Amino acid sequence: MTGADIVLAGVGGQGILLAGRLIAEAALAEGFDVKESSVHGMAQRGGSVVSHVRFGIEVFSPTIEPGACDLLIGFEPTEALRNIHFLKEGGKLVCNTRRISAPAVSGSIGKYPPDIEAGLNKRPGTLLIDGYSMAAKAGSPRAVNLVLLGAAARFLPVPASRFEAVIKKSFSGETLEINLKAFKIGRNLKK
Repeated sequence: MTGADIVLAGVGGQGILLAGRLIAEAALAEGFDVKESSVHGMAQRGGSVVSHVRFGIEVFSPTIEPGACDLLIGFEPTEALRNIHFLKEGGKLVCNTRRISAPAVSGSIGKYPPDIEAGLNKRPGTLLIDGYSMAAKAGSPRAVNLVLLGAAARFLPVPASRFEAVIKKSFSGETLEINLKAFKIGRNLKK
């Protein structure tokens, strides 16, 4: 793989923009050309947040066309479903199973779809994980973004050591230790 197109989708407060930045920095450190674009209109009120990260030998546009995404990282199941159209055939989906009742759910859908995880899991190349429980084992449920990043990083042409170096540059103290542990927990998942 000479690059990747990644969509990160969830709700405000889940660390989506940070995870996108960490991917971009790790890919840049690996020598790739990197472009990033984020939409986070109502993020402060728990609204949808979507980040596109593209890297490769040469990247011209920061946005990903529907059906062209190699990897979708869903921080919340409904948001993963809302952005599944970006995935190409054979693309990978890493999705947190913890539901968050965001305005997008209560406003446009009306109620949370009862079987959303089963529907997502039918798609080949899907990895559903309880990121919050794993983050709590790392020391903080807030580190769910690093658990998801670790799980997703296995599908990217960037070595774990690059991600770990970027994490070490971005955090310090106890937060650094928790985030490194969360990344490694996600990275070492069996599946």
